[in-house]
Amino acid sequence: MNKNTQENYKIARAIYAEAGVDTNAALEKLRTIPVSIHCWQGDDVKGFMSGEELTGGIQTTGNYPGRARCVSELRQDISKALSLIPGKHKLSLHAIYAETDGKTDINELEPRHFSGWVDYAKEENIGLDFNPTCFSHPMAASGFTISSADKAVRDFWIEHCKRSRRISEYFGRSLGIKSVNNLWFPDGYKDIPYDRMAPRIRMAEALDEVISEKLDPKYHLDALESKLFGIGVESYTVASNEFALGYAASRNIAYTLDSGHFHPTEVISDKISSVLMYTDELNLHVSRPVRWDSDHVVIYDDELNAVASAIVRDGLTDRTHIGLDYFDASINRIAAWVIGTRNMIKALLRSLLEPAEKLRNAELDGDYTSRLAITEELKSYPFGAVWDHYCDLMGVPVRDKWLSEVKDYEKEVLSKR
Repeated sequence: MNKNTQENYKIARAIYAEAGVDTNAALEKLRTIPVSIHCWQGDDVKGFMSGEELTGGIQTTGNYPGRARCVSELRQDISKALSLIPGKHKLSLHAIYAETDGKTDINELEPRHFSGWVDYAKEENIGLDFNPTCFSHPMAASGFTISSADKAVRDFWIEHCKRSRRISEYFGRSLGIKSVNNLWFPDGYKDIPYDRMAPRIRMAEALDEVISEKLDPKYHLDALESKLFGIGVESYTVASNEFALGYAASRNIAYTLDSGHFHPTEVISDKISSVLMYTDELNLHVSRPVRWDSDHVVIYDDELNAVASAIVRDGLTDRTHIGLDYFDASINRIAAWVIGTRNMIKALLRSLLEPAEKLRNAELDGDYTSRLAITEELKSYPFGAVWDHYCDLMGVPVRDKWLSEVKDYEKEVLSKR
């Protein structure tokens, strides 16, 4: 361990102790909170199945060299990123990352098409989450999938989602870590629809069929994600916030809050405690929208800290599944993974370093002066020294030292692709 890092941590630990915070206990708690890292940052959401152009309101911008072109390259890149991120985490896969013979369609996928990913997860000692891919496919060309008025289209996607649930449970059973199967649909209209109800009725009925098979909740969790709008569906999306939350609460599944799936001035941090009043579990897709659902790399900003605080302060870490969802092709893709994931973990740590009992009692006593004073003073506490110690403790580079490793990897591996 680095001597200077440890000396700085001793000082920081004493300062936090004066405020009633045990930094060692905070770090132990942090080690138990996994972040689900999205595989699709590594290849610009291309996958290995269809080669179709991105549809469903999804857009990746940039052409930075070194994109993973096959499963071996993607795993190699993910491993590099994991080596620079402290803690034990999860990997989130989309269905298009299946390893098939090239003849299997997306509604024919089976757990065996992901056995290589399970083997990889065991090697890396991580868990796996899953996402059915209901976009970038000829059967989604109409702009509708599971809520389509065409029964053949609807049945195609129902079958795909049923199979996705079984793959998710396979992950959970194989790894002993619950797998979240996140359902997201791009269904909607570009212009103002005449009938807003019928697609939602069809979607609810289709989803009821999808989740009809009982799977072991120890290994598998269903989650439904909402969205405000997407490119090509600016006027109406079937799975709106109200629809998705109502469905999740009434069917006892999880609801997924995505940072970019709301109005540009609307944030998800204040929604977390509200949603968990009515659902047992919550799934998050933490992203960074810039004017729209642009999926920029997560930065260490006020909203990220607010999201972490909403989880930590109310003791919701065991009921909240934290995942990332962004794809930036304008910068080094491994750096994008590392930056976003480390920032998410930093935000969690900052919240864990608050004198929670003192602040909660001040609020209950109506002492809002102390509440404001303490939370403001905490902003200048030596949080960075505790973060550096955690990275050192976990055997990953401290501060921006990880960047030189990424630059070397780019020179030795990525530049040759």
